[in-house]
Amino acid sequence: MEAKTRRALIETRVLATGEIDFVSLASEFGVSEMTIRRDVDNLENKGVVRRIVGGAIALVGKSSEPPFEARSAAAAIVKVRLAEAAVQLLQPHETVILDSGSTVLAVARAIKGRGLGLTIVTPSILVAIELADEPDTTVLLTGGLVRPGELSLIGAETQETFARYNCDTYVMGIAGVDMDRGVSEYHREEGNVKKAAAKSADRVIVVADQTKLGRVQLMSVAPLSAIGVLVTDGDPADPTLVAATNAGVEVVCVRNSTTTSQGKMK
Repeated sequence: MEAKTRRALIETRVLATGEIDFVSLASEFGVSEMTIRRDVDNLENKGVVRRIVGGAIALVGKSSEPPFEARSAAAAIVKVRLAEAAVQLLQPHETVILDSGSTVLAVARAIKGRGLGLTIVTPSILVAIELADEPDTTVLLTGGLVRPGELSLIGAETQETFARYNCDTYVMGIAGVDMDRGVSEYHREEGNVKKAAAKSADRVIVVADQTKLGRVQLMSVAPLSAIGVLVTDGDPADPTLVAATNAGVEVVCVRNSTTTSQGKMK
């Protein structure tokens, strides 16, 4: 296969899924990882992707959010590990806000079967369905306008719902975590809902895989100092994680390997 054709296929793949890894592509195309790295370098020079450890992620516009299905498929195994780590931070019988989005949906799935007896407040129809039949769990679905594709609830009614409640913990999914700009989101209405949810909780846990680190999206949600805990699979030496630690955030790093270990930065 010519390099031009291979690179076009790789570009199509990364735009559809949000991210790619060198090992899988090398195996699929029957070439060396070095060849794939050169292909990705070419796409990076075109402004299509950004290199990360072991692969690359798509560079989308600050207000252009990848489809929910693509985000769910991307780094699915990592999201399961992050979700498990986040659930370990929850206490029995807490009132917990679970955000919308694919990462926090993984957290909802990780809650099942643990017998925590939580009260869940959520703007996500998918999260509500996931936990609706969980024993000893109360699920409160906010009002608001249904956002197609995401099946999240947005708008003034959603924000007003959070203003009525005093919650223990907010588990937030986010599109970007940056050392200077804090946490940010693609969608303005989603961002406003996240702001309202954060105000109604005593503690904010942000769950974000390494592809979100160093990224800035359209809507600013909160500074790093507003986060209580950041759960990620990023390298502890990542400048964003170092800045978060310096801002007083507890950073929980979940290793992305077959044997997952957790480390805390304080």
